[in-house]
Amino acid sequence: MGLHRLGAHSWLLAAPIFLAANLTTGLAWRQPRFSWRTNNISDLGNVTCGMWDTTRPREVCSPWHVAMNSAMISTGVLLALGVLLTWSALGPGIAARTVQLLTLAGAGGYLLAGAYPADVNENKHFLGAILIFFLANVGMLVAALARRSPVLTSMRHLSLTLGLVGLGGTALFLAQIDPGIGVGVGGMERVAVLPLFIWTSAVAVRLAR
Repeated sequence: MGLHRLGAHSWLLAAPIFLAANLTTGLAWRQPRFSWRTNNISDLGNVTCGMWDTTRPREVCSPWHVAMNSAMISTGVLLALGVLLTWSALGPGIAARTVQLLTLAGAGGYLLAGAYPADVNENKHFLGAILIFFLANVGMLVAALARRSPVLTSMRHLSLTLGLVGLGGTALFLAQIDPGIGVGVGGMERVAVLPLFIWTSAVAVRLAR
């Protein structure tokens, strides 16, 4: 198996690991129950139980926080491996290199968020979130401009759409705005982070072929 195919498989593994950790760790909550509408992803990784967040106070108690934080770190490692192992496969050009660096920064965000839960070191955790929310989503917008990369050129419309959706979700989440479509503020955080996994999976499928 070539390095770029190994990198593609790393990207394909990242999404299910992240999503599975969100689902299983959330199901372990008892009092209170976990809600994708009202709870942040970070709540799943908090190591202590109690009231959390002065802006939007909520009771947090995540018995499987170790699993969630381990999955976050694993996600960051897989995303980073995907970038490094597919480095040459995405083709030449400043835009392609910029995309890879921004995606690598997003991977670093998951490493930080998993290594430093919000109730352990809020500043480092928030830095990790910013890397994910902004740099990773901007990376997809830059991908739409990568004219010299055959892989990225073939999916420029998808990259543009996912980047805009991710940044829109980021803006609404950070502003703590519920758009009134039934997903809540917590749902907006998922809108902010999931586009990266869709994008890396789409790139991985093209590279694996």
